[in-house]
Amino acid sequence: MSEHYEIEEVISEGERKFELYRKTISLFLGPIVFLIILLTPMPFLPTEAHRLSAVLGIVLIYWVGEAIPIPVTAILGAILCVILGVAKSQTVFAPFAHPIIFLFIGSFMLAEAMKAHKLDYRIALSILSLSWVGNSYYRVFFAIAIIPAFISMWISDSATTAMMYPITLGILATVNQLSGGGRSRFEVGLLLTIAYAALIGGIGTPIGTPPNLIGIGMIDKIIGVKIPFFLWMTMAFPIMITMIFLMLIYMFSIYKPPIKEIKGLSDFIKQRRTEMGTWTRGQKNTLAAFIIAITLWILPGIVAAIFGTESNIYKLLDAHIHEEVVSLIAVLILFLTPVDWKNRKFTITWSEAVKIDWGTIILFGGGLSFGGLMFSTKLADFMGNILLKITGVDTLWGITAVAIGLAIITTEVTSNTATSNMLVPLMISVANTAGVSGIPPAIGVCLGASMAFMLPVSTPSNAIVYGSGRVPITSMIRAGIVLDIISFFVILIGLRILCPLLGLM
Repeated sequence: MSEHYEIEEVISEGERKFELYRKTISLFLGPIVFLIILLTPMPFLPTEAHRLSAVLGIVLIYWVGEAIPIPVTAILGAILCVILGVAKSQTVFAPFAHPIIFLFIGSFMLAEAMKAHKLDYRIALSILSLSWVGNSYYRVFFAIAIIPAFISMWISDSATTAMMYPITLGILATVNQLSGGGRSRFEVGLLLTIAYAALIGGIGTPIGTPPNLIGIGMIDKIIGVKIPFFLWMTMAFPIMITMIFLMLIYMFSIYKPPIKEIKGLSDFIKQRRTEMGTWTRGQKNTLAAFIIAITLWILPGIVAAIFGTESNIYKLLDAHIHEEVVSLIAVLILFLTPVDWKNRKFTITWSEAVKIDWGTIILFGGGLSFGGLMFSTKLADFMGNILLKITGVDTLWGITAVAIGLAIITTEVTSNTATSNMLVPLMISVANTAGVSGIPPAIGVCLGASMAFMLPVSTPSNAIVYGSGRVPITSMIRAGIVLDIISFFVILIGLRILCPLLGLM
């Protein structure tokens, strides 16, 4: 992570103790639950399903309690599956080499290049310096939401929030000078907005946040339906824009500005842009690779919309221009385009590229493996029947509503990646048991898993702005509850309208 993203996270003593107790309790509870499930006779389950349920018992407890690093838990679960004979080693570990793993790797490395050359920072300043933004409070607030939402479509929400954090502090310093200083509700609203906008923006593309690719991968592996890059954007982007718009309306109504015009803002942004200097060769190369990747990602979808899926040109693109290949092509461009030919220095170095989040990649592989095993052992069918009886819901949109609600609640207390890994296969199995499509419930989990607005521990983005000491926990909880409710209805209504229109049924 490049230097301008390093933000020190501050937590209270009470929070530190809570985290300590949570990890300690889960560390010992996991093995106990594992042994209880494993040693309890379950004649109603196949042997492999019984053993897998014991493995999932310890895995889920460790994921929620974070007794050990979450990616390590995924490895632990895979090892236990092999040792207990749930499946052969090749079957258990094959998902760790799923094509979407390489889409993760390529897109993460592309994002790392953007951060290394501060391309995202330049884009943010360029938008803030546009004449239509000016010094207007409302336009600044709007821009502060749009910038992280757009950037978070391509890089992680935490990196986006960390990048926007110093810019926002500079804006607040200007506001405080003009308004006479002192903490205002405005600064609370502005800081919450950058975190929330980054979370919402992640749903806009498949690579915006891990739950999206987890859902796409499991829908492909379990249901056998592929969701292309452009199709996901066509479905998720309207939902993202609606959420951003409603979030802004809420923030505008609650967090009033101390002044209507931020007269010194233009000078502040101009000074920051001057400090950045002219476009560097690295920024130009990274932008070129980024544009090439986006173009190739969405091109098959555009061709299909214009010429149809039976056209020769679409079939050619569909057969050879796969999304994971595109991400790796973009990375190769970064490794091959020089920034200093004399010294043979290229746009990205291997030491920079390997800074990507390997933990998320391992976690995704583990989740994909567990999801597949749940269905191959018939454990998913059993769990689907149980949940169907508990909820009493057996319609497609009723199950989708349950999926969204569970995801929003769960993601407040555990990572969005773990939430998706746990709930996507479960909700697909519930849908299968009810005899309806598992695609809308699975997508509902993915989108709901990104709506972690309530607590600092819900996501690093929230922790960053809370760690500033300027955002009271009560303000985050109050705003988070409202936005959780709004997001539930926006996602449900959005999927109800868009999934049938786009054939995601």
